[in-house]
Amino acid sequence: MIDAPSYADALRILGCKDGRLVKVIGFASEAERTGWALAGGTRLSTSLRDLRDAVIAHGEDVARRLPELKSGANRFTRTERLAAAHAAIVVAAWFEALGEAKLPFTLDQLDRGDRISHGVPTAERYARLVAGLLLERLPTPEPHVPYAETRAAVERAYARMAEAMTGYVGGLSLWDELAVEDQLVLPRLLTEGPTAHALRIYDEDYRSLALDSHEFGVRSLVTERPPPATALSRVAWLLAELAPPRVGDRPMIHRLRMAANALDQPLLLAGKLPEDVYLPLLGEGYLTPRCRVAEPTRESSPAERGWWDRQRLLPDPEAFLAGHLTSLRATRAPLLVLGEPGSGKTKLTEVLAARLARSEFLPFRVELRAVRGRADVAGQIEQAAAEVLGEEVTYPDLVAAGDGAMPVILLDGFDELVQGGLNRYDYLERVREFQAREAGLGRPVAVIVTARTAVADRVRFPDGLLALQLLPFDDDQVRQWLDIWDQANRALLARRDLKPLPAEAALVHGEMARQPLLLLLLALYDAGGNALQHDHGPLGRARLYEVLLRDYTERETGGARRVAIDQELVLLGAVALSMLARGSQVVTDEQLDRDLPALCHGGEDDHDDEDEPVDWARKATERFFFVRRRGHAFLHSTFGEFLVAWLTLYALRDLDRRRRLAGDEPLAVVQAVDDDLLYAVTSHSCLAERAPTVGFLLELLDEVPTAVRARCADQLAGLLRRALYERTRRHFTGFRPVRHTVTRRLAAYSANLTLLIVAASEQPVAVSSLLPGPDHLERWSALTHLWKGQLGTDGWSGLVTALSAHRVVTGGVEDVMLGGGAEPSGMGDVVVAVATGHAPRHRRLLDLLLRALGEGGALPFRDRVSILEELLRTVAVRSPAMHQALGTMWHEDGADRAALRRLLRAMLADPVDRMTTWEQLVKSGIPETALWEIHQNTPPPPPPQPALGSG
Repeated sequence: MIDAPSYADALRILGCKDGRLVKVIGFASEAERTGWALAGGTRLSTSLRDLRDAVIAHGEDVARRLPELKSGANRFTRTERLAAAHAAIVVAAWFEALGEAKLPFTLDQLDRGDRISHGVPTAERYARLVAGLLLERLPTPEPHVPYAETRAAVERAYARMAEAMTGYVGGLSLWDELAVEDQLVLPRLLTEGPTAHALRIYDEDYRSLALDSHEFGVRSLVTERPPPATALSRVAWLLAELAPPRVGDRPMIHRLRMAANALDQPLLLAGKLPEDVYLPLLGEGYLTPRCRVAEPTRESSPAERGWWDRQRLLPDPEAFLAGHLTSLRATRAPLLVLGEPGSGKTKLTEVLAARLARSEFLPFRVELRAVRGRADVAGQIEQAAAEVLGEEVTYPDLVAAGDGAMPVILLDGFDELVQGGLNRYDYLERVREFQAREAGLGRPVAVIVTARTAVADRVRFPDGLLALQLLPFDDDQVRQWLDIWDQANRALLARRDLKPLPAEAALVHGEMARQPLLLLLLALYDAGGNALQHDHGPLGRARLYEVLLRDYTERETGGARRVAIDQELVLLGAVALSMLARGSQVVTDEQLDRDLPALCHGGEDDHDDEDEPVDWARKATERFFFVRRRGHAFLHSTFGEFLVAWLTLYALRDLDRRRRLAGDEPLAVVQAVDDDLLYAVTSHSCLAERAPTVGFLLELLDEVPTAVRARCADQLAGLLRRALYERTRRHFTGFRPVRHTVTRRLAAYSANLTLLIVAASEQPVAVSSLLPGPDHLERWSALTHLWKGQLGTDGWSGLVTALSAHRVVTGGVEDVMLGGGAEPSGMGDVVVAVATGHAPRHRRLLDLLLRALGEGGALPFRDRVSILEELLRTVAVRSPAMHQALGTMWHEDGADRAALRRLLRAMLADPVDRMTTWEQLVKSGIPETALWEIHQNTPPPPPPQPALGSG
């Protein structure tokens, strides 16, 4: 539950005609701030009966005035008034039940008490009672919370009011007049009697409120399973019930609303659609997703599937969306929508924006990959609006032009800010601050943010944030969507003696058929020749992408040979690689015209011998797989991730092919075949920056014969041993999407070689086999230090996740085994442990830390601090387990925080890693205020001393 209005807030929002009630509450509020005497308590007349009568009368007045309160007001004002009305009926129900309760005294007896009771003025006690009854925050219905839970929260509020009443009675002289048995049972009588009766009254009043107010009626729907619907049509119906569609917008707002109406666009808004199939329109083919909902905290793990399995399933997501946008929470914290790639996050924002465009809301949809990542929220909205309007406009002017329509900002693709090297881990907090600032200026705004589930462990969640997880289709949804596909394509396919994809043939492919994007791709591929309707077994995701790309390219080129199709895929892969190297999902014509010939023209820099210039950007992006987004973007980011993996494997197979051909040449012994194409493809970025890329690569390698994989792994190991040595000449040197240092490129190349070796090997790979010699661990440590220092946060963290490892000792010789699905240790991964240690003594210290953490309190606090201090001093450990250990110890009972502050000061001393360390420490539970104080009180480093002999 969020902080909802108190009864005092409700009086302010709704207005109250009873001056005595306003005066008593105003006095109680002032007494809380300044004390009873300064608040003028001596002039206060106390009457609990009068207070009860006034509260009940006000509740009845609110019920009568509800239609008036809802009319002639904008969206947010109505939301505030309805929350206040709910607060009024909650309190009125309790006071009504109090007057009818069977107690050992009457309210009149309480009001006839002495002016001074037990040494304290009765008026002061009365002020405390009023504060306890009427100044506390009260629960309010929310769309993701079943009514039973709201009712339980109201019951807890009634219990607190009963406690306040018990305390008040116990301080009056009347208490001494009660029999002992009455004194003993009074707390139970006040808790059980009025509470049970008040809940019955509340139930009746809430039903009346829901009948009179569609907003509360919508929230009562979220526990019921609705009939199947498409394109969030029920959202439009539910919102239309709240207020009539807006008409007569100003020209600027009219253009924004028209731009948001994408329901008559195809499901995939591609550059060139296939000619032999019909793509259903967004308004026809978008199915309402199944969702889970949660309120994540800093201790939550929303990046893990198991955590979501324990969260609440929403029976009616459309009622939830309508209810959320009409709730107080919507304007106080963002709604985060998480999902796997292809789960429909972007389509949800498109459809919701279209539905809101005809309502009392004003939708602004912002594709975060197409705006400045470092800009503030208002700046990103302004940039997106300028694209639609063709002119610069400020956010306040946009809101003012909306004429009272409440803005709903849809920020799509937050994972691009996290994965693009921008370190926007605090972005959701900045969004919440934006909402708070706008609310303070009288411009409340709702915000919805979408992101891949995988990045949820790399962000901070502000208080009040709600998160939705989009779930895969169930069997009924798969059938429903394929029925839509059938209706759209049966006649077209019949012309080629083909049939639409039946549900049984799709469901064979398991999870692939349950992701909306992948189901559409399955249907598109099957439309080429009904290949999926012949029993060839389930396709893998990588195989689906490849056969789809090949099939479409073959149809577009009139049946081109395999070599020509490979050339097309290389061209598409080069586009994807150009994006990955830049850390972006959008690339411009100018960038493609520079990058593509450098990689796809034989690696030569001189192109003057061409008969006519090639329009590389157009040649690559005229296909179905691209859309325009201030440049060119893939239809879906997973296309780019697949193509990078495909191009990497192509370069590896090309290297193997040329090595085999060179094997019969007499000069093969002295003249090595170059690895230039593989170097050009894998030396700009770590493949593990994008987890799906590694997944695609593993799937593609699974289809390579075992003998070829073993041969490739052998060749890659030889390349790794020579990877850091100078090469006098290379081809493809013109392919430089980003100008990296030689060190950076060598780090990426050697890291990717290691990933490929492990991926291609049937068994776990020993570091000693990759780097033979007695110093293999020292060489491994130097290599991993290079990766950690050069690959950036995304590259290093992705590598640690993808490259599973564990330490082994065989015959007294220490080694590290890579691959084999080893579970990461408590330190995060042994790659981290080895990279931060230089000798066996240091690695033993890491093991000691793991045991100490596992045993918890078995070691004294002081000893554990000493272990952590030694690790920091000798090997500068900065692992997730170190951060977690400090966070856990900070909150221990009796923790010596002065000792922990020394460690934190040491960890924050390095300005290069400070932001990352700060983020991880805060996520582990250490208050940011404490870190700020430590940072402020850290003396600056001493100035460098002049060298001997200097003047």
